[in-house]
Amino acid sequence: MGTQIERRDGGIVVLTVDHPPVNALPVKGWFDLAEALRDSGAEPQTRVVVLRAEGRGFNAGVDIKELAADPGHDKLVAVNNGCYEAFKAVYECPVPVISAVQGFCVGGGIGLVGNSDVIVASDDATFGLPEVDRGALGAATHLSRLVPQHMMRAMFYTGQTATAQQLAELGSVHKVVAREGLLDAALEVAADIAAKNPLVIRKAKAALNGIDPVDVNRSYRFEQGFTFELNLTGVSDEIRAEFGREKEA
Repeated sequence: MGTQIERRDGGIVVLTVDHPPVNALPVKGWFDLAEALRDSGAEPQTRVVVLRAEGRGFNAGVDIKELAADPGHDKLVAVNNGCYEAFKAVYECPVPVISAVQGFCVGGGIGLVGNSDVIVASDDATFGLPEVDRGALGAATHLSRLVPQHMMRAMFYTGQTATAQQLAELGSVHKVVAREGLLDAALEVAADIAAKNPLVIRKAKAALNGIDPVDVNRSYRFEQGFTFELNLTGVSDEIRAEFGREKEA
């Protein structure tokens, strides 16, 4: 369990997230992922990072049960900081980050892939933000990097998901492949990038981040303020409790 780091030939680092049963990450999981990303990018020999996950889906967001078990707001503050650090670590990784997405990619998963440089997805992958249904907000910043503005708003309000094929048509997903070929497809893209001059690629990453029209770190932090506000009103606790009852039924 946790995040495993595998260093391959050619400067390719593969980070594998494994938090059964659905890769809903607890507080520690988000911070561990952020640390793995920072450590990998800090190594001079690293040329590209592939971010993947074991199991049925890429990422199911935060561990709602961990939040529900906390009578106060300590875990909420901690997990929001953890998500912020993980998303930021993807974006600020000095080398390109390729996300290899299978199955469901929701909630915090959108924050990860939305900040990555290239997305390769399996043909059963779906992307969405069920935040409104969980009494939270956030990661609209990152969803808006994947789909057009009004599609993002409709998805955010309704909780509806988009398929890998839809995102490929929009140009957000680079390649859609069968699940069994997902890692190979991601590694193929990684090898293509890793074969370039490493200094040029690192400067290219910095240049592309520098011309982004939206400061993703500041934008996501702004969103998080509304999540804290909802929790202070008590409505988020009520929604999480109802969600827990539905899962047990």
